[in-house]
Amino acid sequence: MDFSFTAEQELLRDTVTEFLTARYQLESSRAAARLGAGWQPELWRSLAEEVGILGAALPESVGGIGGGPVEIMVIAEALGAALVVEPYVDTVVVGGGLLSRATGKRAEDLLSGIAEGAVITGFAALEAHSGYDYAKVATVARRDGDGWVLTGVKTVVTSAPLATHLLVTAQLDGENALFVVDVDPAAPPAGLRAQSFRTIDERQAADLTFEELRLPADALLLERADEAIAATIDEAIAAVCAETVGAMRRVLAETVEYTKSRQQFGVPIASFQALQHRMVNMHLELEQAIAATYLVTLKLTAEPAERAKAAAAAKATIGRAARLIGQEAVQLHGAMGMTEELAIGHFFKRLTAVQYEYGTTAHHTARYAALTRS
Repeated sequence: MDFSFTAEQELLRDTVTEFLTARYQLESSRAAARLGAGWQPELWRSLAEEVGILGAALPESVGGIGGGPVEIMVIAEALGAALVVEPYVDTVVVGGGLLSRATGKRAEDLLSGIAEGAVITGFAALEAHSGYDYAKVATVARRDGDGWVLTGVKTVVTSAPLATHLLVTAQLDGENALFVVDVDPAAPPAGLRAQSFRTIDERQAADLTFEELRLPADALLLERADEAIAATIDEAIAAVCAETVGAMRRVLAETVEYTKSRQQFGVPIASFQALQHRMVNMHLELEQAIAATYLVTLKLTAEPAERAKAAAAAKATIGRAARLIGQEAVQLHGAMGMTEELAIGHFFKRLTAVQYEYGTTAHHTARYAALTRS
């Protein structure tokens, strides 16, 4: 199996990396996340207009470049290495994936908006009772003349406070359907209540309550949405795995560099065999995570069962690696590893949070076992 990148993919990787190195500073990013709008809208526009990565994997018919899973992997890894909090996965991968599987002019317009950087999406799917099962939906949609009325509660909707559009799952005539809700973050529509909060890794999220929220006729994007959602979530898992690989590469590199400069008993602590063994273990976990990420990326176009098995294996592998690498990095940095001044502390928070995105390590281990038995 060939794991080498094409010249175009290498150019994409280098372009994104160079842009983020020059323009994305950790200090200003954290300040925006904590004290400002929660993100940097001007940088998001630059990603669309100057770098063009928001449309890299979208169809050419909506202003995209027509790339695929490998292009998303390349971009996500670069974003992870820079610890970008802007909603790339939520908007481009999840929003773009769902809208690409929908039909009609409304979906096409929204895809064009994503490519231009004007549309930000949040996926409102999980509920208090559903765990990580996206097919368990209690929110209900009913017909109301030419439109729809939405009632229900969604939990931990990442990027919801930033979103211009929410993609919402709801029961419609016994099937799980997908709706779009236009939102103005400064003035939510009547019938929508949002309880916003910041996650431990400085990202924006909200719990949403829909109370007889009225929607126009074209708000319905998909009537039978389960397979589209399943495929899109596996694509999101692959992207998050790639993002985590980027973060872990940087964490390992900075840890090795720190142990070379930090001295104890008159010598660098990197010379201590016990610490060398710990860093070797970090490297081995990283290599397994890279292999699992490549596998799921290449399996996204396979049959659903094969795709799901690869996604479960990758997420379980990534979860284990993120835990070990994050904890070891903090340990090897000592108390400094948990300070706000060092990047390691911020990466540790992200590597902790990622273990719960789109299913925990335990969830995907059990999912893989079930798929293997079937």
